[in-house]
Amino acid sequence: MSEAALAEKRIENIEEIHGQDPAELARADFYSILAKLFYNPPTSEFISFIADLPAHNAGSHNAMALSWRELQKKLRNADLAELNEEFNALFIGVGRGELLPFGSWYQTGFMMDRPLSMLRDDLKTLGFERHDDVKEPEDHVAALCESMAMIIRSGEDIPFATQQRFFSDHLEAWMGRFFDDLNEAKTAKIYKSVGKFGRAFFDFETQYFDMMV
Repeated sequence: MSEAALAEKRIENIEEIHGQDPAELARADFYSILAKLFYNPPTSEFISFIADLPAHNAGSHNAMALSWRELQKKLRNADLAELNEEFNALFIGVGRGELLPFGSWYQTGFMMDRPLSMLRDDLKTLGFERHDDVKEPEDHVAALCESMAMIIRSGEDIPFATQQRFFSDHLEAWMGRFFDDLNEAKTAKIYKSVGKFGRAFFDFETQYFDMMV
């Protein structure tokens, strides 16, 4: 079974997974989708998977649901070759892309700086290990989104307070600005919609954690 089909099957049976609240697993799903969109240009299979995925518990008129539907529409009509070129221009480029999607860069102006060192310490404490085939440092936006997804899906194995602290320490200070920059990037077309949804989801997460204090 393909990766997209497996993910689709998991979401359809979301209430059966680890006995967790479907709303919590929906949060993890959105983090994983963002991670996938920032690791590599989306494939036709992945686009087909998310094109009809509902916005789960997002209200029908709020910013998150509206931006999700806009992203779905943009991806349905996307040309894969142009999408690949856009991704490369934004995040890879010749030497570097238009944006540098790294926590250290946004927080200190330098790559591989203290925020990355602190993040690595926390990931080690959580028992998360970096795979040998991963080239990007752990403070890449995709890696951080996937780390949040893993923490949420861990259920009671990782206390909610730890999840909240991880978000506060490693995402809250910079990721909103990154999504804003993506929405305003000169080479962004389809990825403007990714930026809008990412910002709306990030705002939702910030409000969610604030309410849980």
